[in-house]
Amino acid sequence: MSLPRRAVVGAGAWGTTLALRLVASGPVYLLARDEQTVRTLSEARENRRHLPGFSLPAEIVIGADPAGLAAADELVVVAVPSMAVRLEAARWGASVHPSAVVLSAAKGIERGSLRRMSEVLAEQIPAARGRIAALSGPNLALEIAQGLPASSVVAAVDEAISQRVLPLLGSRTLRLYTNRDVIGVELCGALKNIIAIAAGAAEGLGFGDNAKASLITRGLSEMTRLGLAAGANPLTFAGLAGVGDVLATCTSGLSRNHRLGVELAKGRPWADIEGWLPGVAEGAYTVDAALGLAERLGVEMPIAQEVHNALFEAKSVQRCLSDLLSRESKDELTGLGDWVQQRLSVSADGAPV
Repeated sequence: MSLPRRAVVGAGAWGTTLALRLVASGPVYLLARDEQTVRTLSEARENRRHLPGFSLPAEIVIGADPAGLAAADELVVVAVPSMAVRLEAARWGASVHPSAVVLSAAKGIERGSLRRMSEVLAEQIPAARGRIAALSGPNLALEIAQGLPASSVVAAVDEAISQRVLPLLGSRTLRLYTNRDVIGVELCGALKNIIAIAAGAAEGLGFGDNAKASLITRGLSEMTRLGLAAGANPLTFAGLAGVGDVLATCTSGLSRNHRLGVELAKGRPWADIEGWLPGVAEGAYTVDAALGLAERLGVEMPIAQEVHNALFEAKSVQRCLSDLLSRESKDELTGLGDWVQQRLSVSADGAPV
């Protein structure tokens, strides 16, 4: 067997799923966190903890040594929880091949620095700065592992970088699109998890489909306002990384963030739910960073604020959602209207500005 020219960092459900997708085009190196994880996966040839029922072929080479990335000159996919990206990149970043595309499949905003994941990777692996891309969209790991149809977006400022990823990861069942709006794609991926917690809570309280649809729609508006302020293209929020991922994450029982919201509605505290979930609910670790970024940019995010209150301030979910419903009515396009008016304005000769 030839040396793996593709690698995945992170042996959770998402990382294992992406390794299974990549192995269709050649051997893959799956970099696990420690030797114990390597032994467990290698002996079972199955990720029984995070993705049971899917055999790991011999072409997926499992290891904990970052040196195994050295042969991966085509692609290195980063599929670890967002809060671990900086520490993980410091561990293996020096081993990344100088021609490999580094594809972030992590969805979050870093606490403290308020950096997006591609920014964190660029800081930790400066040699790869021009070859970093982001993957986002409605990509529930189990469904993709099962080979069910799905679509996602590969975002990079340089279109050529995105195009390098498409034939390696894309397939007839995983259709990939490109987008140059890295800011928007990454913010969509991070923020939709917060909205999914609120949507799960509304479902858990039995608020009905009208309320849930309203909450999801207003959540998307909240996401878009922050994206605009950060310099994103608002149309990205109407695409796969935006409304597509919002719909999947806010309505599916496979979404850990949605399940977190449902459990919060039962009165369970976050400290109890955190260890019970079968994986990381990224929204819980991103919400404070999102609020910090919103404060920096002067954007109001009432849904994110109430998610924070439910998670960390012991405020009941019933009270959080009731307070959202009792907010003062306003123009639906508040925070978005200035952008619309700017695009609709015309110059003296009638040409769009």
